[in-house]
Amino acid sequence: MDKYDLLPRQLLHEGTLTESDFFHPVALTEEQILRTHTNEYWQKLKTGKLSAKEIRTMGFPYHPTLIERGRHISQGTLACYDYALEDGVALNIAGGTHHAYADRGEGFCLFNDFAIAANELLFANKVQKVMIVDLDVHQGNGTAKIFENRSDVLTFSMHGENNYPLRKEQSDWDIGLPDGIEDEAYLNLLKEHLPAALQIAIP
Repeated sequence: MDKYDLLPRQLLHEGTLTESDFFHPVALTEEQILRTHTNEYWQKLKTGKLSAKEIRTMGFPYHPTLIERGRHISQGTLACYDYALEDGVALNIAGGTHHAYADRGEGFCLFNDFAIAANELLFANKVQKVMIVDLDVHQGNGTAKIFENRSDVLTFSMHGENNYPLRKEQSDWDIGLPDGIEDEAYLNLLKEHLPAALQIAIP
């Protein structure tokens, strides 16, 4: 996954960020993982006991470094909360692992960093409600499923209707887009739907 090295270098090269803007997250604890993911799934990841089918669904050949990388990525998304409060904005350029379900990995996503961050902030009483705005071309299917029966997390996904995953989950707010949509039409739909969803999330 060369992108994890190339993205920071590009941001530094073009002057968008400086070295002081980057932070290096620690790894998630097991306790944090288990507030979002099932113990059975975590034990399979930790011990390398995933089935061949589970590995195919995950998308990566199994390797322990993938687990460690996923733990750091998810902690990075959680840490962004504090950095955003301090600096006004923060981002995790390795995050967005929204295809991971509570009980399995999928689509190159082992841990669901969105879900983990939301659950940890709610658990720590740092927030009372969370809205996850997912604008990836793929639906955030794992995130939608994890929070399908939760009133304290609203999931918003604007994605390609005909893109992966073939079988979509039900987010609180789904906008399926046609292939080849142009920028102006995309932005107009976002301007139409996002404020309406925000009113539901924060009445």
